[in-house]
Amino acid sequence: MPGLYLSALTLSHFRSHESTRLELDCRPVAIFGPNGAGKTNLLEAVSMFSPGRGLRRASAQNMALRPKAIGWKITGLLHSLHQAHEIEIWSEEGASRQLRIDGKTASQTVLGRLARVLWLVPAMDRLWTEGAEGRRRFLDRVTLSFTPSHADASLAYEKAMRERNRLLKDQVRDGHWYVALERQMAEAGIAINVNRDRALAQLATAQSEAETAFPAAELELTMTDGEMPATVSDFREALHESRFRDLAAGRTLVGPHRADLHAVYTTKGVPAAECSTGEQKALLISLILANARALTKDSGLAPILLLDEVAAHLDAIRRAALYEELGALEAQAWMTGTDAELFAELGDRARHLEVTESGAVIRPVFRAGS
Repeated sequence: MPGLYLSALTLSHFRSHESTRLELDCRPVAIFGPNGAGKTNLLEAVSMFSPGRGLRRASAQNMALRPKAIGWKITGLLHSLHQAHEIEIWSEEGASRQLRIDGKTASQTVLGRLARVLWLVPAMDRLWTEGAEGRRRFLDRVTLSFTPSHADASLAYEKAMRERNRLLKDQVRDGHWYVALERQMAEAGIAINVNRDRALAQLATAQSEAETAFPAAELELTMTDGEMPATVSDFREALHESRFRDLAAGRTLVGPHRADLHAVYTTKGVPAAECSTGEQKALLISLILANARALTKDSGLAPILLLDEVAAHLDAIRRAALYEELGALEAQAWMTGTDAELFAELGDRARHLEVTESGAVIRPVFRAGS
């Protein structure tokens, strides 16, 4: 039995779900129904059980049911390391989301220690061909799954960099204004880089130790301009030396926010950006599965996986291989698709749910043992 899963999920005025309650067990959840019925909205709700802004990176205001927009609430019974925790996440009238764990106000870092949630959504299919920002976000989600404190380092870095950029835009040349900010950026930036490097190493190990139907990827962290300094003092010096150039640009041009993730299809030696669409999708699935295996080995907890429309893009052989790998992980994987037959071979290994068009009503589909 997996150590991490949701046994109950309730949505109130969240996206298309005015009032939805699911009773679950530790098995994967196969959700099917027509486009626009609210399947992905369910996955987005589950993604809120991890630090960050969820799989759509939406504001709290945009998650509210329209046209009422009176606020929303998600509650769940989360089983983690043989303990059950009541998680409440809500927003009132567009305000920032709030979090309670077992009735007590908690931070997202605390939530990150209880739950690991990984996802793969169709928007990520363009990961290797679009800008570096999306790849940084992908890498940081992977890193956060291993190191919950990565969120704190990222927030500290972004806050200090915003202040520094404000000085640069205002053409402030007095160095005294920069010293404290650059010290904060250097400390947080080196932590970010160390965390990312460690995450890439864990992914590499997980890929090398597994036999899988999905292709492996060689990953490398690169910098848009030059190299990332190795130590805090080196980074502070780099920021100091870059001030003149940064003043001309009106923004900071050195640091982990300039990083990029480069991937190569291992057996072919071809950059991911030059692979076919199908190969790029297979590489992404491989990385998500490697991330899950590494987390399971590292913490003893198989993460919750959110796989939106993943089965529709796989042939029957790879689809069966994916289901076998999910079973071996003993992960509660939430999968969506328009056709129930995509999940037929899962049988009673999964909980099958149909989402209808009429108000996104959830209707369980009873199969043998379901």
